[in-house]
Order: sequence, then C-alpha cells, then structure tokens
Amino acid sequence: MSQGFINGLYIVPILAVLILVHEIGHFSAARAIGAKVEEFGIGFPPRIKGWMRNGVLWSINWLPFGGFVKVAGDDGKSDDPGSINNKTPLQRAFFLVAGSAMNFLLAFVLMIIVVGAQGISQSSVYIASVEPDSPAAAAAWEPGDRIVEVAGVPVTGSSDISARSREFADSPMSVVIERGGQRMETTVTPRGNPPAGQGATGVTISEVAVASLDIKSLTADSPLANSGLQASDTIVSIGGQPITDAFELRTALVAASDSAAPVVVQRGAQDSTLTVTFPALDENGDLLGQLGLDLTVDPVFERVPPLQVIPTGIAQAWEQTGQMLGGLRDLFTGRAPLNQIAGPLGMGQATSEIVSASPLPLWVTLANLAILLSLNLALLNLLPLPALDGGRLLFVIIEILRGGKKVAPEREGVVHFTGLVLLVGAMVIIFVLDAMRIHEGKSFLP
Repeated sequence: MSQGFINGLYIVPILAVLILVHEIGHFSAARAIGAKVEEFGIGFPPRIKGWMRNGVLWSINWLPFGGFVKVAGDDGKSDDPGSINNKTPLQRAFFLVAGSAMNFLLAFVLMIIVVGAQGISQSSVYIASVEPDSPAAAAAWEPGDRIVEVAGVPVTGSSDISARSREFADSPMSVVIERGGQRMETTVTPRGNPPAGQGATGVTISEVAVASLDIKSLTADSPLANSGLQASDTIVSIGGQPITDAFELRTALVAASDSAAPVVVQRGAQDSTLTVTFPALDENGDLLGQLGLDLTVDPVFERVPPLQVIPTGIAQAWEQTGQMLGGLRDLFTGRAPLNQIAGPLGMGQATSEIVSASPLPLWVTLANLAILLSLNLALLNLLPLPALDGGRLLFVIIEILRGGKKVAPEREGVVHFTGLVLLVGAMVIIFVLDAMRIHEGKSFLP
C-alpha cells in the first residue's frame, strides 16, 4: 500500500467528524426548541446496534461517514406536538442553520488552536503564468515576478490579491512587483467579468512558504561537497541573491548554472561565504537531484502574542470564509473552472497531495484541511438549493414573507426530491471525473 494512498485516507475521519459535528448542531437545536428527536445515528445505515435513551434511538451504523439526526415531522406531515413542522418559522430556521453554525464554530476554534500553537506562516506570492491579452500582460507582468504590494497593502498570501482584485474590479489598481531583486511600480485593471478560468488579472499564482532551507545531505565528491558545503548548513544566499523560499532557490540555481558563484551559508551561529562551482543544469529537470542535494524545508512562522491569539485566529478564519464566498461566486458565475469541484474521491486525492507536499507538521496540515472543509460544508449547506439546509430555509423565509402561510408540504417535497435527484446525479458525474483524472495520473492541485 503506497504512502500516497495512506495519506489520502486521512480524508475519511476528517469528513466523518465534520458531518458528525454538523448533526450535533441540528440535534442540540432540536432539543433547545422542544422538537422531538427520533434518532441520532453515528454513521449511516445499515444499523449495527441501537438503544433507546430519553426517548431517542441512538444508533451505530455500518457506513462511518459522519451521522444523521431524524426529527419528528421532517416530512412535513406529523401532527405530533413535538414535530418540527409545528414549530414557529424562527424556531425551524434556527434548527436549519444550527448544523452550519457548528461547522463555523469548529473551524474558528481549530484556527485559534493552530495560530496559538504554530503562529502565522509567512508566504511569498509569485506569478506562475500570464495569459496573453490579459490585464497582467498589459501591465508587463512576467512569470517569476514576486507580488509585493497590492493597493498599498503588503501581500502576505494569494488571498490578498483575490480580495483586492474584487474590490478594484474594472478600476486601476497599483501593484508593486519584484523582478531580479528590483522593485517596480505597476498598474493593472482587474476584470469584473473575466473569461472562464483566467481570473481577474489573467495570471496563475504560486504561493510559496517562506522557509529556512537546510542541507539534509549531499553526495560525496560532488562539486558542491568539494566546494565546502556541508550537511546542516542553512543556505542564506546564492550569487548575491537572498534565499528565503524554494522559488528563490530555484531561480538562483538556474542563474548560477555552469559557473562559480558565492554562496553564503549559516553554519552554527556564523555565516560563511564559499565559492561554489555549479555544473551545467537542465532548468526543466530536478535541480536538486542534478546537484546531489537534499534539503529540509523548515517554514518560518510569526509568533502571535498570547493576548492576540483569539482575535488573530478569528480574523484568519473570517478571511478564509470570505475567500470561499468569493470562490463560490466565481464558480456559479462561470469565472472559475468546474474542475475545482471535487467529490469524496477527489478530496482524497487532494488530501494525499497536500499531506505529501506539506512541510508543516502533520497535525497542522490536517487541522488546516479540516478548517477548509468545515467552512466549505457550512457554506454549501446554506446555499438556497433544494434538499440542502439552505433550500429548506428558503421555504421558511417564503412562509414568513407570506404572513405565515406555508407552501404545501407535497409541493415542497417534490422540489426537495427533484433537487436530491439532481444532486445525486451531479455527485455521480463528479465521481466519474475524479476517477478519470486519477486514472490518467493527473494532479488535482494546480
């Protein structure tokens, strides 16, 4: 069994916990409003074991993918006083949003824990590609440029660029880029309605963690070893170019190919300058492999003062929520490609790729993934689509607007059933596309 497959399996307990937390929200809300809970299931049927306690059937089921809550009257027909159908519109609305509220709460708590324990990671944002005839091309941006500032605000991640691009849609926006160690003032006009898959400015962004690059090992008698480099050295600069992330390292190595260049390393507490003779390198190949070099990437984190951990964690989670709302908007308006949608199979592939590539401690990587998925689950369930909590909430809102007159349960049931059929059909299509991508050996992540 490959390590990649094992890494992909982390998605199973993560999704199970997130769905279970979602259902705990519905269960707690039902008890709070006096609605009768008929069953709380851990996993999905067929049932392994069940027992009655306090009028509720508690069950453990064979399919370990979260859980479910069954309340009296959720079909709209029960006359039981404890039926959810007999509760006020506001009580039913509270019940419907409670699941997503719990997912939001979990994401925010996890973010606070990560910020408190690990700090905030530092990132550099680079332009990976530029679309022809795009605003970025008109601004003379080039692949390899580092985006330093947008609208006068320092860039700490790709989300800064997305947020400012939406804010300045169809308006000039100042952007400072760095090329070859020189900073340049540029002006770009993000498109409010860009072609599908291109984004507002027409660039593909690469976000690279700022990190300490330490030599783990190097081949004996290689040019680098013979030049004096040693295991445990930290690379500070190459050819006068400071090295603060993997992208800068690659750029510096390509520039130093087939030449002698000064390399500054930190050895213990001292900086040492060595003249290293680099062999000719194939820039399209594995540069480190050609050099016989193995590095340890140690991401740099900014520690957060104890009194700032909670507000900083909340701000970070809120920022991610805004990014996801923007992503959903782009998806439904055709600005984002549909291949960004993934089912359980695609999420397993993405999890495998993220865990395999992440230099962070495993628990931090999985916590960040859980935060992302918990926010996604919360937002998706609130979308006003039939069969989802948001679709049912829409009918409650319609009832309120009609002065308390409900839509006939039969009509609402038809809408939700139709939505469920379409949702299952979409999931089957997504599953097939995920399977085809994996079979073809394509990566899910860009």
